[in-house]
Amino acid sequence: MNFSIIAAVDSKRGIGIKGGLPWRLKGDMEHFREITVGQGNNGVIMGRTTWLSLPEKFRPLPERVNVVLTEQDLSLPQGVLRASSIDEAINILEAKSVSDIFVIGGGQVYAQGIVHPLCQKLYVTEIMQEFDCDTFFPKIPPEFVKTSESETITEGDIAYHFVVYEKK
Repeated sequence: MNFSIIAAVDSKRGIGIKGGLPWRLKGDMEHFREITVGQGNNGVIMGRTTWLSLPEKFRPLPERVNVVLTEQDLSLPQGVLRASSIDEAINILEAKSVSDIFVIGGGQVYAQGIVHPLCQKLYVTEIMQEFDCDTFFPKIPPEFVKTSESETITEGDIAYHFVVYEKK
């Protein structure tokens, strides 16, 4: 089953700092929810650090099947699934008959996902400024082409737009 990646990146491909997001963009959060929930019955795959960075009130992400990639003995709430690889997570989600699968971070999981043969689409919020980051999104491989781009949105003093890349 194919999957998509969804991420917000700054002008230097930064995605995080100290286990959290370097920005707070309500419009991007709404976009993330809209895309990953979709018509319902979707799955999200995330690394342990991304899981731990979610505010507790949003763990697990509602209306989605949550899979956490970890080798560690991490205590997960009932209904949250564990996998040791993207392939294992996809198999688990296929068994749950999800409609769509989204890889939602973090850096290591994005790096594995973007080169995976089943990754077909990237939903990227491109933030038009640089932030202090210690975690980065991988370079987008040339086989992904930009297929859509939203108008620029400004929230406070931060400008961004939503871009979709699809594998040719």
